[in-house]
Amino acid sequence: MNSANAVIARRAGSVDGLVELAAADMAGVDALILDRMQSPVSIIPALADHIIVAGGKRLRPLLTVAAARLTGSRDDAGLKLAAAVEFIHTATLLHDDVVDGSGLRRGKVAAHLIWGAPSSVLVGDFLFARAFELMVETGSMKAMEILARAARIIAEGEVLQLSRAHDVNLSQETYLEIISAKTAELFAAAAEAGAVSAGGSAAQSAALRAYGLNLGLAFQLSDDALDYGGTTETLGKNAGDDFREGKATLPLLFAIARTGAREREFWERVIGRQEQVEGDFRRARDLIVSVGALEAALDMAAGYADAAKRALDIFPASPLRDGLEALADFAVSRRA
Repeated sequence: MNSANAVIARRAGSVDGLVELAAADMAGVDALILDRMQSPVSIIPALADHIIVAGGKRLRPLLTVAAARLTGSRDDAGLKLAAAVEFIHTATLLHDDVVDGSGLRRGKVAAHLIWGAPSSVLVGDFLFARAFELMVETGSMKAMEILARAARIIAEGEVLQLSRAHDVNLSQETYLEIISAKTAELFAAAAEAGAVSAGGSAAQSAALRAYGLNLGLAFQLSDDALDYGGTTETLGKNAGDDFREGKATLPLLFAIARTGAREREFWERVIGRQEQVEGDFRRARDLIVSVGALEAALDMAAGYADAAKRALDIFPASPLRDGLEALADFAVSRRA
């Protein structure tokens, strides 16, 4: 095990208990997803099936159904919202992979490399449309507002990230603004919409939104670290993709600040100008680990995970609350 993997390995965790508690609801969500991704235009279900059925832990819809149950839901009102959340997430993945030129998604060849970029983008648009149809069917204007706002914020985050691509001078504040929008917002909206669907109080909905937002930040920061400390097999994408795409993620920003002038030309070349040669990723990873940047990013992720757990303090102890707390631990401990 290399030193980067050793840092990640100390963060092992599990969400099995929460998955078991939500199993019946998630079966209903999966059935909705499979039904609503169908279309007489054959390429649509084929491409959607490639990414949706390929894998993924369905964490965002899991959040929706768990939040609904935690706030007292006794029916399946949140299932359509949970399916809508997964469609929004999948649509953003299809679009991201085209923008980033990614080769793998969830351990499989990215859809745009099989069907082409235009088809991937348009099927992403189809899934967005399906998501909004599902929202309308719930009849909840508040839930629609939450998820529609999330879709807009995600798009803003993606454009902001694109506008600051390859920027070795990116500030930590701007990077957190980007990941708050492009990743954490959907976690927040998923949890908040679940509470709303169950008729949760304003305080409960706000608490679950705070939980989701902090969980999403922890999840993305951990993902940033995994790009330098994980493997292709455990990530479901190529390890080092962020580096090769010239993304200035938090571990790299920490390393740039800590290595200073002596490595400035290296960072400018490989990230700023994207002039990379064999061995550059290994060198970058070694620098990130040696100056404690990987550990610092994971520590920040752990801080957000702790904040997520604190947001649940308004709820009485229960297996569901325990499961959501375990999910926050999992966000900073996952190996895949």
